[in-house]
Amino acid sequence: MSIPKTHPFDFDPTYGMQLDELLAVKPPEAPEGFDDFWRARYLKALAVDPQPVLRRSKIAHPDWHVLDLVYISTGSYRIGGWLILPRQGEVRRGLVVGHGYGGRDRPEFDLPVEETAVLFPCCRGLSLSARPPISENPSFHVLHDIDKPDSYIIGGCVDDIWLAVSTLTGLYPWLSGHIGYSGISFGGGIGAMAIAYDQRIDRGHLALPTFGDQPLRLTLPSVGSAQSVQEYHKKHPDVLGTLRLYDAASAASRIKVPMLTAVALFDPSVAPPGQFAVANAIPKFNEIFILDAGHFDYPGSVEQEAVLREKIGQFFRVP
Repeated sequence: MSIPKTHPFDFDPTYGMQLDELLAVKPPEAPEGFDDFWRARYLKALAVDPQPVLRRSKIAHPDWHVLDLVYISTGSYRIGGWLILPRQGEVRRGLVVGHGYGGRDRPEFDLPVEETAVLFPCCRGLSLSARPPISENPSFHVLHDIDKPDSYIIGGCVDDIWLAVSTLTGLYPWLSGHIGYSGISFGGGIGAMAIAYDQRIDRGHLALPTFGDQPLRLTLPSVGSAQSVQEYHKKHPDVLGTLRLYDAASAASRIKVPMLTAVALFDPSVAPPGQFAVANAIPKFNEIFILDAGHFDYPGSVEQEAVLREKIGQFFRVP
């Protein structure tokens, strides 16, 4: 292991916890009405026709056909993104790929998948889906409508993932039951919530997932969007009611499909106890891959990422 020994933060991004302690972290108990809240939200999203519009992208790649994509999500929100299709072989699997809080400016072409239609949505308010008055700054985006549980921006972003799945099943009906999800950080957190209630997603990979154990998350010094929520909570303590409904660890305990979760021992942006709360909550079929650090460069990161990449390729391999 090569957990960073020096760093510029005025707190310890390991929070003084060893691996055995992190593996013992349990998810918080979900608030009353948690499942009803998410099931109703999912049914509302399922009723939306995404009406995808595709056009050839200016981005070109030797192995992939690249298409610019727009589809409709809940609240008539237009979501921008990309769809890439393999130049070789049939399309036998679908994959929705979420992004971190930095957004996304192009598709990823080095994913270790074949015969797969890969959809890269930009969640509402970010990158291709930016729209006033939502801020693209993660520290403000994460607070958008946080005082309104039903319309909090994070719920809309989960809707955007569900509508990405609807887009894939609409374009390629034979992919139903063969669609995966992969997301990192912000995309990992909303991915846990999306997978928990969408039976159309048959497996998922979450890396450095955020929004895990919200009550604990409020107490652990962090940088980025987590710090922003902590500062808001100090002035508005009742916001915990909203946050508990949007807890990735509570959602993860409802996941029933195979999962590959990558979590870090050191992370200044997404506190490791919150990441492990998500990973540990998944009831079965879950492989936990340990990274020395997340959201931070460290020696050995290239080698660890290469091993993880190989696992991801095996995990999403077409049967």
